[in-house]
Amino acid sequence: MSVRVRFAPSPTGDLHVGGARTALFNWLMARKLGGTFILRVEDTDGARNTAEASAGIIKGLRWLGLDWDEGPEAGGDCGPYYQSQRKAIYDAYLARLEAAGRVYTEENGAVRFKFSRTAITVHDIVCGDVTFAPTEEPDMTVRRPDGSYIFHFVNVVDDIEMRMTHVIRGEDHLSNTWKHVDLFNAFGATPPTYAHIPLILNPDGSKMSKRDEGSAIEHSYMNAGYLPDAVFNYLCMLGWTPKAESEKLTRTELVALFDPEAIHSSNAKFDLKKSLWFNAQYLRELSPDDLLKHARPFLAAKGLSWSDDAMAAAAVHSVREKVSLLSELPEWVHYFFREDYAFEADVVTKLKAKPENASLLQAASAKLAAAGEWSEQSVHDAVEAAAKELSIKPGAMMPLLRFALSGQSRGPGVTTIAHLIGREATLKRIARTLSEAMA
Repeated sequence: MSVRVRFAPSPTGDLHVGGARTALFNWLMARKLGGTFILRVEDTDGARNTAEASAGIIKGLRWLGLDWDEGPEAGGDCGPYYQSQRKAIYDAYLARLEAAGRVYTEENGAVRFKFSRTAITVHDIVCGDVTFAPTEEPDMTVRRPDGSYIFHFVNVVDDIEMRMTHVIRGEDHLSNTWKHVDLFNAFGATPPTYAHIPLILNPDGSKMSKRDEGSAIEHSYMNAGYLPDAVFNYLCMLGWTPKAESEKLTRTELVALFDPEAIHSSNAKFDLKKSLWFNAQYLRELSPDDLLKHARPFLAAKGLSWSDDAMAAAAVHSVREKVSLLSELPEWVHYFFREDYAFEADVVTKLKAKPENASLLQAASAKLAAAGEWSEQSVHDAVEAAAKELSIKPGAMMPLLRFALSGQSRGPGVTTIAHLIGREATLKRIARTLSEAMA
């Protein structure tokens, strides 16, 4: 049988980093072995599940590029893929247990499954064979008095019905897996092969919760300005070390390298700085057009607009080495798209302390006005000519000109800024600086 794996989230909140990594490992295994990746939404908890959370999970998976072969929006012959729509299937499976004498009904209407009371061994790819001694726990409720089914029962039924060959999930499920194996045996079904992957911990060693920094895919990554490929790559490193010379690997390389038996059994520690490092590497490799495509919503959110995509692409590309997140781009490039940029107050104070700065700007402006065809080289030559005329080094003029053209002391080279905004804007900005910041 070909490999069939699944990601089965409960839609009670945002897609969490732990859930995303579980989905990712399942996806990698399916793609590595030419198998089937299934999305199943475990929404039987009517009091806590929401349509908004379900949509958010799908949105997060789509953003990460984790496409599924069967499930919501994809279809498939094992549906429905929402557990809330599968009650008739669960009723039929419960009837099988009743016929076999493995369940009984209490006075309050709850239906309980009779445990086998034998030792049960879970064969796990990551954790090895784990044997659970005969249990002394009370028999397990499988259907509540109100007719709703509990997680353990529907989870097993769906894994049987959807023909799961492997179940890759968080280590926190391992302690209950013997209950699932007992149910599989009661149905006369072969349990899937399990792989319980390590938990993700905060830097201080505590278990990462939905409230911790870096935990929510939409808030911490999508909205913060991460690239999907960077997050994908980083999540792969949480609990798995591919046999490669570099940590930075493409999806194709990660699929080829993936081996569930190489997943660590020890817990993984989340490192925000490392995730930022990955994102910065991916940002710097983007072409100007691709960087602009990813940056566009972040620039628009700050009210920045333009009519020349080539200029805008070159502008964001000019600062790619200085940012780690797309959300940082607006503060680095806003002045390319507006003339009303503010002047950094502390820089104004420093410039006013040197009266000669005004004459330096005036000299530069005159040479720039007389420059030939406008280019980075002609801007460079004009600044050099002005500096030579004043018997100073060209480097002494650059910080002053950068401030005049951008209102700030950091950013790309003066020649880049001047070339992209054009001669007219360059001269107007120098004039504005002289009248507003140097007067």
